[in-house]
Amino acid sequence: MRFLGRRTEVAVVEQLLADARAGRSGALVVRGEAGIGKTALLEHAGDAAVASGFRVDRATAAESEVQFAFAGLHQLCATALERVRVLPDPQREALGVAFGQATGPAPDRFLVGLAVLNLLAEVAEEQPLLCLVDDVQWLDEASAQVLEFVARRVGAERLALVFAVRDDGGGMPSPMVGLSELRLGGLAEPEARTLLASGVPSPLDERVRERIIAEARGNPLALLEPPGNGHSAWFAGGFERPDALDVPRRIEETFRRRAHGLPTQTQLLLLVAAAEPTGQTTLLWHAASRLGIAREAANPAQDAGLVEIDTRVRFRHPLVRSAVYQAATGDDRRRAHQALAEATDPDVDPDRRAWHRAQAVHGTDEDVAAELVRSAGRAHARGGVAAAAALLEQAAALTPEPAVRAARALDAAQAKHEAAESQAATGLLAVAAAGPLDALGRGRLKLLRAQIAFHTTRGSDGAGMLLDAARTLAPLDPQLARDTYLQALEASFHSGRLGGDGTMAAVARAARAAPPTSSPARPVDLLLDGLTTMFTHGYAASVPTLRRALDTLRGGIDPQGPDGGEGLAGGVGLDEGSRRRLWLACQVAATLWDDDTVYVLAELDARLAREAGALSRLPAALNALSSVLVLTGDLGRADELIAEESAIRGATGAPPLPNARLILAAWQGRQAETTALHATMVAEATRRGEGATLGLADVAMAALHNGLGNYGEALAAARAPVERGELTFASIALPELVEAGVRAGEPAQAGAALEQLRERAQASGTAWGLGLHARSLALLSTGSDAEEHYRESVDQLARSRMATHLARAHLVYGEWLRREGRRQDAREQLRTAHEMLTRMGADAFAARAARELGATGEHPRRRTEKAADDLTAQELHVARLVATGATSREVAAHLFLSPRTVEAHLRAIFRKLAITSRRELRDLHLA
Repeated sequence: MRFLGRRTEVAVVEQLLADARAGRSGALVVRGEAGIGKTALLEHAGDAAVASGFRVDRATAAESEVQFAFAGLHQLCATALERVRVLPDPQREALGVAFGQATGPAPDRFLVGLAVLNLLAEVAEEQPLLCLVDDVQWLDEASAQVLEFVARRVGAERLALVFAVRDDGGGMPSPMVGLSELRLGGLAEPEARTLLASGVPSPLDERVRERIIAEARGNPLALLEPPGNGHSAWFAGGFERPDALDVPRRIEETFRRRAHGLPTQTQLLLLVAAAEPTGQTTLLWHAASRLGIAREAANPAQDAGLVEIDTRVRFRHPLVRSAVYQAATGDDRRRAHQALAEATDPDVDPDRRAWHRAQAVHGTDEDVAAELVRSAGRAHARGGVAAAAALLEQAAALTPEPAVRAARALDAAQAKHEAAESQAATGLLAVAAAGPLDALGRGRLKLLRAQIAFHTTRGSDGAGMLLDAARTLAPLDPQLARDTYLQALEASFHSGRLGGDGTMAAVARAARAAPPTSSPARPVDLLLDGLTTMFTHGYAASVPTLRRALDTLRGGIDPQGPDGGEGLAGGVGLDEGSRRRLWLACQVAATLWDDDTVYVLAELDARLAREAGALSRLPAALNALSSVLVLTGDLGRADELIAEESAIRGATGAPPLPNARLILAAWQGRQAETTALHATMVAEATRRGEGATLGLADVAMAALHNGLGNYGEALAAARAPVERGELTFASIALPELVEAGVRAGEPAQAGAALEQLRERAQASGTAWGLGLHARSLALLSTGSDAEEHYRESVDQLARSRMATHLARAHLVYGEWLRREGRRQDAREQLRTAHEMLTRMGADAFAARAARELGATGEHPRRRTEKAADDLTAQELHVARLVATGATSREVAAHLFLSPRTVEAHLRAIFRKLAITSRRELRDLHLA
């Protein structure tokens, strides 16, 4: 009778198991209201899996566990931890810290997710594995995010995951959104009648039967536990007043009535069991003994079918637990928690003991509040930011001394902000503001309020609020004040042309009031001073200080790094503040046309994020590195990293970041794709108030249209960043504006842009900048002067990393030579340009070179198909890593996949390339 009317749902689950057994991993989210049959379906899945040779691991979340970081995850993985030794060191260490079994830096939760993925994959290598997680809506946030990551990242493992989630119905965010779903609805009326008849042995009055069926709305538990269960008047004629509650609440009320009819000692024992979410029988009896409850008190509850107590405590249904707990008086709840706190070993489980003590407090208690603060510290150290925030919030509420309460509320607000709970953080700021706070506390409050405002709105007021906080902090904490001034500059960069009065120039003028630089100056200090100088005294004046900032950041780079690139020396030597500024430093390096530094720092940022397993930070770093790689001419690798970034964002549930995709599409000359991406980006950026994105979109469109020969459109796109003097984008747009102006017959606009370009290039002194200036000057010159400048541009750009601009220098030089009637010389330059641009994949510029070559009488060779052209971006990435000699485990760790998924990719690669070994792959020279 358990699956009456559920044949379709059972078939879906059984297909999931069949796919997993065949090495096609999958995840399924079962949704529905309380009592609809989710747990029963999970139990059937477990039984079916065991019957077909699966190992089954289970976890059931509890509402009272939500403040314990990784509690649900530990419950699921407990029996698999014996295999943890096979994990790579960073993953094993991250998992140990998360579970409180080791000490170390707080791990990125997605590195924990990768560790769990590989741990489960290892188990599944020996035996197919089914993971069942019930009541996911009550998982602690850290566990929920990790399991969602695992569900999105599974591929070729013999692994299936099934999650049961209760529909909230109250507008709360729902977990596991976007995964494959199975929604359970009510039973059809015939099945409902059959189930009701099986569950109620005594004859039913016809009116009562119809009423039960109508009000149950097909909910199986409501049919098996009708409202009048145990009340003869209900079944005889329905004389009791009907509830006005919805079905789950009505079921809960039924359980409450049944519990209320039990002996007093039994009710108290049930309450202790409901307050203790781990289900430990020993702990339950120790707590019961402190309340003078005999073990026999459990018998009536077990006879009533509300609970089972053997090796573990198991309630008939989660609604029984909530019904018992909610129906208890405050005094009884506090008694239960106090008994549980006394029964909990403070050395073995100090955090759970602290939580029980907190629930036992009536009013305030400094000792308990201090214990919660210590628990929050441990949670934060394990990477449980949300759990730490909740514990700090509770600590503040229990603190009797107003000044201490205000300080703890401020700390709790900071933690809530880190956990992306902006609304809760704002509420705690109000508590902190009620004070009293000391002067530094008031400054920190202003800073946090500004950070929250900028995070939530990206509006122009963010920079102004940060400036106000910086002024307050200046006499109290000079270093924090300087950091805050730099945050204000960064905020004004993000808001850009949509920032109203909060422009970078306005913020820079205000930042002149920052406290003096400390000695020795930090990279943050030099960035602040350099950017302030740029927008108050001009580009040239800022270059020496900004170059010192970039050199200081590069001070930890070892030139003998892996793969012939720059490695990391001695732990890099960068403090956390400097690491957070690597993205801004890349913008500065691009502004100075420092091609080597922008590449090195972008690589460094991505490598640091990858080595730390910081998947929350890695996508943005990959996005920035991809944009740089487009300019260096490595469009293929950029495409691979964009695919990796997209896959990670999909696995972590983060929103897409299309910046690099737009730049790549523009340089590839894909007009339709670029135009569509541009329209979406501009609309979204305008809505969010992110003016910097509009600047990036403009320079991408300028490159696209210069490649296509649409010079009027290129001129219009390049003009805005230059006229506004936007950081980074003005420097990138200037050469586009010069070329477009010359070709569109607007020499005055081209000349004005050239003058700005000259000033910047001479101040920066880099090969990239000087090469762009020489190329642009050549476009506006004639005769022998023009040729001299063209040759200089080729020579300079050949010494830089920016191969795309070198190829374009050959292109415009060849175009000029053809117009001068020097067809043979033109062919040499145009042939070089065409070969370079074709090899890169910059198809619009390559087509432009091909047209010019055709005009000289030479027809360029068609691009030959490469063996790797049939590979997806991710397959090509895997292939290149394997071709270097990396093992499947090493590739898996690099790309945040499981080894089995890497092997599946390799099988596809071998099939597409018609090869059978890794040695053959190395011989193809894919890199």
